[in-house]
Amino acid sequence: MFSRLMPQEGKFFDLFNAHAELIAQGGRELGALIDNMVDGTGELTVHAQKIDEVETRADKITHETIALLHTTFNTPLDRDEIHKLITRMDDILDLTQDVAQSMHLYDVRKLTQEACHLSDICVSCCERVKSAVFLLNNMDNGPAILKTCDEIDRLESDADRAMRAGMAKLFREEQDTRQLIKLKAIYELLETITDACEDVANIIEGIVLENS
Repeated sequence: MFSRLMPQEGKFFDLFNAHAELIAQGGRELGALIDNMVDGTGELTVHAQKIDEVETRADKITHETIALLHTTFNTPLDRDEIHKLITRMDDILDLTQDVAQSMHLYDVRKLTQEACHLSDICVSCCERVKSAVFLLNNMDNGPAILKTCDEIDRLESDADRAMRAGMAKLFREEQDTRQLIKLKAIYELLETITDACEDVANIIEGIVLENS
């Protein structure tokens, strides 16, 4: 289907790929931020600034994609699918930014291994979103795309379990109520990143099944 794309039609996939690369980059910066805060001696500002920069660049790509959508007669995918995909991809980086900003606003100075585990799952989800998006320009990649989407679904389930376990430990062991509230909010935000990745995976899966 996509082997005879006109140049402007093909640009949609270039934009998807550029955004997906930023999602993976933002995920890695988040992982580094969380890792550095586990022992309470890490630097929040540097990684938070990098996440802000990545999110700003991704916003521009989202706006460019939507503008292109309004000026392109023939699109390689259904218009609604293009709009949903790029906006849901943008949600991932918005939530990544939310984690970093919340840590600053809440004055979080130390994180737990449970937060680190959740961030590792987020990084894995973001990397797989990138992989799935990069394969999307050729429906011959359908089986590989669906496999990657299944992996994202499993990771989201892992994040659910990790968050529940982390919450249970938090309420059993954390004596400082303020710290408990802060960590609870961070756990929940981290888990929502995996939810957003799953949303993107579901959209991609639908595209593949519709166009196979």
